[in-house]
Amino acid sequence: MKKILCFILCFSFFQLYAQTYQPEKINKKAIKVYEQAIEYLEDGMLLESIPFLQKAIGIDTNYVDAILSLAGVYGQLKKHELSVKYYEWAKAKDSFYFRQYHLPYSINLAGLGKFKEALDAVNYFLAIPNISDNSRKAGNYRKRCYEFALTYSKKHIDTSYVFAPVNLGDSVNTEFSEYYPNVTIDDSLLVFNRRGVGIREEFMQSKLDSNGYRKATLIKGSINDEPSKGAITISADGEWMIFAGNFGRGKGYGSFDLYISYYTPEGWSEPENLGPNINTEYWESSPSLSPDKRILYFSSNRYGGVGGKDLYFSERMPNGKFGPAVNMGKGINTEADEFSPFIHADNQTLYFTSNGWQGYGASDLFVVRKQDDDSWSEPENLGYPINTIDDDGYLAVSADGLTAYFASDRSDSRGGLDLYKFKLRKDIRPARTLYVKGKVYDKITHKGLPCTVELIENNTGNVLMKIQTDELGEYFITLPLGKNYTFTVNRKGYLFYTELYELKDKEADSVYKKDIALQPVAINSSIVLQNIQFETNSFKLLPVSLIELNKLLQVLQENATLKVEISGYTDNLGNAADNLKLSTLRAKAVVDYLISKGISANRLTYKGYGEANPIADNNTEQGRAKNRRTECKIVGL
Repeated sequence: MKKILCFILCFSFFQLYAQTYQPEKINKKAIKVYEQAIEYLEDGMLLESIPFLQKAIGIDTNYVDAILSLAGVYGQLKKHELSVKYYEWAKAKDSFYFRQYHLPYSINLAGLGKFKEALDAVNYFLAIPNISDNSRKAGNYRKRCYEFALTYSKKHIDTSYVFAPVNLGDSVNTEFSEYYPNVTIDDSLLVFNRRGVGIREEFMQSKLDSNGYRKATLIKGSINDEPSKGAITISADGEWMIFAGNFGRGKGYGSFDLYISYYTPEGWSEPENLGPNINTEYWESSPSLSPDKRILYFSSNRYGGVGGKDLYFSERMPNGKFGPAVNMGKGINTEADEFSPFIHADNQTLYFTSNGWQGYGASDLFVVRKQDDDSWSEPENLGYPINTIDDDGYLAVSADGLTAYFASDRSDSRGGLDLYKFKLRKDIRPARTLYVKGKVYDKITHKGLPCTVELIENNTGNVLMKIQTDELGEYFITLPLGKNYTFTVNRKGYLFYTELYELKDKEADSVYKKDIALQPVAINSSIVLQNIQFETNSFKLLPVSLIELNKLLQVLQENATLKVEISGYTDNLGNAADNLKLSTLRAKAVVDYLISKGISANRLTYKGYGEANPIADNNTEQGRAKNRRTECKIVGL
């Protein structure tokens, strides 16, 4: 409202009346109606002012000030097409009188995505002699935004992409504002905030069925008791919720703190404050939990950051508590504000909002990706029309990497902010992600085993996901496509388990269900080392083998008296004697590695069996691949 009045009242004083527009000759009735519109504008009643402005223009079509005011009102209401229409009408009436309106005119052109025209308009504005320092500063800011937009569009040409947000409908959206959407990994549960009366915010949920999301309901449990709440996130498996709450004195460390609630059959548990490693006397909000529930990302304006609001992360410690929060650094944080992080189910792609990195104006959405050395890539703007000249906030992305959820007050909104979904452009998508779930149990007793489950990227050896099974041995771990992984399960007193997921060049089409039986450490128990690989016709270990060798090393270190035999096998192709020799040398290579890492040689033996004891059909390549294996057998305790 104040901006509109500034355009109406301030600019007019600095303009020289030109020969076309003559304010002193405007119809008195039109002026009186116009003054009524100004009264509404002074009270912030934009919509109520429109009929009076339209009436004033109807009485006198040469009333340029009324036309400009209506253009400003439509601009404030984000009706950029109407705003541009009225600005251009005023410009046609008197281009000289219009000169200083080239700045708001440019902003509304940019609101329509017409960045070249917007740049021309703002350049015209900046060329006006003797404009104020504040006007020049505002013009230069917009100029940088438009130049960025034009450069971005040249680098990201995708004529096939159509940005077409779909309203989630009456089951989710109401006349109140809905925002901060978040979904479980299979999209089966949508959670979000709904604005209530006064300071009250409600946490809502909607379950997915064949017809879409069902009628949203309040999330059950005491999680909704306190009225002043903020952003909410749900874990990929749907078992945890972390949210921001302002619970008042004596209940937290500052204004908004982060709390956690756990799913129970009776509803969500009593919220627990995440403690001083996370919360401070300052503001903490917008949490996002990694798919393995190991890392919590959030935003805080605490003392000692890079800027105003910064992004932080905290790793969960062995005792289950989150460790000290760590600032994500200047590669992500700026001197301005970064907030609303969202870590995707691939555990490698992080979306966030910033008004510090160059963008289209106000705050924009950005994406960063984790690199092989665990650093993050430089933030990449998601581009227009996902980002606009206005504030663009929180974004959540489905596990398949195709669909994004966000809040907007678009023309088909039921009221305030509504929740929408849209298809992401290819270059800003995360990895498509499925998941593995199942139970780990004792092979002898069939009792569930609490243990560690890891997903390791074969190319780098980095642990991409790491989780603890629950008390019953049940686990859930996400599985991004596009890379090859070694899936390992560890528990002290048992032989480890490994599984290969070679997804670099494959499109998996379903989730994986995998119940895993761990063998207790006992005489004659054995495992196949699934990922011990050698160069072709050689006994030289490939780097990827170190993942599994180090797991075997861990077992030997945890069981100091354990003695094992490493056995090598080949398929039946080639000369039998050569195969026997090769299998022996390969088994020896494994033993040599273990000795080099400090395991006593008297605890290790090796033997090559060549093509003997096949475990699969040697008439197929798939069968031969299984027969080319390395085994570990316990021969002494």
